[in-house]
Amino acid sequence: MIFREIFAALAWLIAAIWIVRVLPALFLLPRVPDLLRDQPAPDVSATELPSLAVIVPAKDEVRAVGRSVAAILASDYPALQTIVVDDRSTDGTGELLNAIAAEPMAAGRLTVLHVRELPEGWIGKPHAMAQAAAMSASEWILFTDADVCFAPDTLRRAVRFAEQATGDHLVVYPTLELHGWAEKMLGAFFQCASVLGGQPWKIPDPSARRAYIGVGAFNLIRRSTYEALGGFSALRMEVLEDMRLGFLVKRNGFAQRVAFGRDLVRIRWADSAAGMLRNLTKNLFAVFRFRPLNLVLASLALLLLCIVPFVAFVMPGVTRWAGILPLLFLLLINIYYRRYTGTSPLYFFLLPVASVLLAGTMLTSAFVAIRRGGVLWRGTLYPLDELRRRAGALW
Repeated sequence: MIFREIFAALAWLIAAIWIVRVLPALFLLPRVPDLLRDQPAPDVSATELPSLAVIVPAKDEVRAVGRSVAAILASDYPALQTIVVDDRSTDGTGELLNAIAAEPMAAGRLTVLHVRELPEGWIGKPHAMAQAAAMSASEWILFTDADVCFAPDTLRRAVRFAEQATGDHLVVYPTLELHGWAEKMLGAFFQCASVLGGQPWKIPDPSARRAYIGVGAFNLIRRSTYEALGGFSALRMEVLEDMRLGFLVKRNGFAQRVAFGRDLVRIRWADSAAGMLRNLTKNLFAVFRFRPLNLVLASLALLLLCIVPFVAFVMPGVTRWAGILPLLFLLLINIYYRRYTGTSPLYFFLLPVASVLLAGTMLTSAFVAIRRGGVLWRGTLYPLDELRRRAGALW
């Protein structure tokens, strides 16, 4: 009897948390701009656009980078500069990029930078992007990843929106290419978790200091803003350089913008659900600034938030409503997100399974980093003590 009362109280507390987070999102997410919904088709004859450099760091990306670079070169953006960094690759990435650069379509539009050594005190990706940014004098810089593909009109739409919205930094939400039920299950989990971790409609509000965004697939920033923040030299040992860049933009008073745009920015982030979890293993400990206790507590909270409503749903009496209400709201948010992701909202019913996998990945992220004494990424081990010492705030 006492256990049931305790569980009922916990279930109602969790129901309240979900409802308080999801209900505003259902009403306010439609206010977030959509580059396809809110903009006319770009005028491809217009050339009065600011200069733009697209920077792509690539470390052992021979399987993906060719597709990504081809999509950038197919862009209708005028006078576009593309700089792809072969960052110490050993899998033929450099040779592939050289071959692409020799093709007629790349003439005057593609520069390949080969990095042979990583200086001490740097993580590879921030170093690669810093080196590439220093090669350009463009008014805008877009930092993206080697597994991202753009639609031909993405860059025109994004830069035009950023200029019209007087933004200094713009993130366009990427569309994940998900195959199979397990990947789509994780996609539905991310949609549910997003309402806990972010309020994108608040991002343009300078007084909403905790509402910020940074996404490695699409960080578009004014050069003057990038330089004022110290560039990636200020983030040389940051695992989550994309999030930290977004944090600094907002905290330093620059204008941050975010927009939807289905299929404008596409990414095949991993080749399987297991690959998605493997990629997260590098990042999740860093989210909690390499503090094990914080990560363990967050893992426990995640499990309670995602499992308790389903248990409450099968409980007798009024406790059942502590399951029905949050599950209904979560179903509605997944129905809303379907317009941007294409993922069936029915995958949300696998939320308990996804939460167990994510909580396990969080714990694995900390365990592996502590056991190794650092974060191993793309063949380089970055010492944990130094990462923790240099980790700036994210919250």
